[in-house]
Amino acid sequence: MYAEIISVGTELLLGHTINSDAAYVARELSALGINLLYSCTVGDNPERLEAALQTALDRSDIVITTGGLGPTGDDLTKETIAKTAGKKLVLHQESLDRIVEYFKGRVMGESQKKQAMLPEGCTVFPNGCGTAPGCGFQTANGKTMIMLPGPPSELIPMLKNYAVPFLAKESGAVIVSRIVRVFGLGEGYVAEQITDLTEGTNPTAATYAKDGEMFVRVTARAKDEAAASALCEPVVDELQRRLGDFIYGIDVESLEELVVKELTRRGLHLACAESCTGGLLASRITDIPGSSAAFQMGAVTYANEIKTLLLDVPEETLRQYGAVSEQTARAMAEGIVRKSGSELGIGITGIAGPGGGTPEKPVGLVYLALCDGKQTWVRKMPGNNAKKGRRYLRWLAASNALDMVRRYLFDLGGLEEAAYTAKNI
Repeated sequence: MYAEIISVGTELLLGHTINSDAAYVARELSALGINLLYSCTVGDNPERLEAALQTALDRSDIVITTGGLGPTGDDLTKETIAKTAGKKLVLHQESLDRIVEYFKGRVMGESQKKQAMLPEGCTVFPNGCGTAPGCGFQTANGKTMIMLPGPPSELIPMLKNYAVPFLAKESGAVIVSRIVRVFGLGEGYVAEQITDLTEGTNPTAATYAKDGEMFVRVTARAKDEAAASALCEPVVDELQRRLGDFIYGIDVESLEELVVKELTRRGLHLACAESCTGGLLASRITDIPGSSAAFQMGAVTYANEIKTLLLDVPEETLRQYGAVSEQTARAMAEGIVRKSGSELGIGITGIAGPGGGTPEKPVGLVYLALCDGKQTWVRKMPGNNAKKGRRYLRWLAASNALDMVRRYLFDLGGLEEAAYTAKNI
């Protein structure tokens, strides 16, 4: 099956809004084993949208639109699709009732009601986060059309809860995907190691890069979920054999989720002292629901005086070795353990750039330390990612810290080995 995405909105063409919708939809299509052939963006112009729809229907089996379902005069996606597909728009009373309930206690304009007008005979996708429902239907010549709202906060849950099951049903098979998450090896390196696995057709294996890490999506199609899962398992097992402990989880969302769950399971607590990451590590940890059971405190100790005042980092250490040094990171980790009473403490200090680097201490140089109250390990990020920018460096530093905690908790070793060295980018 071949699919096409049409993103609707003049704000997308002008660059005022980043088109993240197409990326979300594309990932779900990949997980379903549906080939995405084309993706385009069209402004709020019914003539151009009609032309794009007609082209898409001529060459693709599935056409998915995002945006243009709202109450304003330029929200014409639904009307244009109905015209192109030869469908009448009829009132969907349940959707209207939802919209009325949404505006309860507030003034509801007449224009809001048009959102409840939907193609006759369609499957309606309720909008639990806004007003405009989505829908899916078959055209007279057997093409599948899906309409989704534009705001990601509305599109993402509708896509996962309604559009994906609709597409899976239409495909006549059950599709199962397993996500193998990897930290410490680059996408290119992993792709070289698993070339034979990525050449399969059922199951498929595909590599993806994401925020200083990567993952492999293994997808299989079969008559039922058990059969599809059985097809995936040998590939997942082979990935674990080849990539070893660089795999941090199967079907987990993130390093921080894994770390928080394992700390909680063991009844352990973590605290962190951050300099160049500016609280990013603490933020990522506390984004996880239930993290209060495992996270004690975070201290952003940017200035040298604060490192001494709050963490008892010796002034002599700062004078002799500098704020960005193995010795300072070690003292920060040990200090936060003492101050917080946590079993584990992290210290992070480095140069995130773009300025501030020297030949001896370049931008991207980061020292991370993990202390368990008895021993302290230090990991060095050598600064070979400076060109990727400040945000990336800070994120990668926080990920390295989480990886150190993971390796400690699961007794994997490699606590002092930095991710993304020259050999594995």
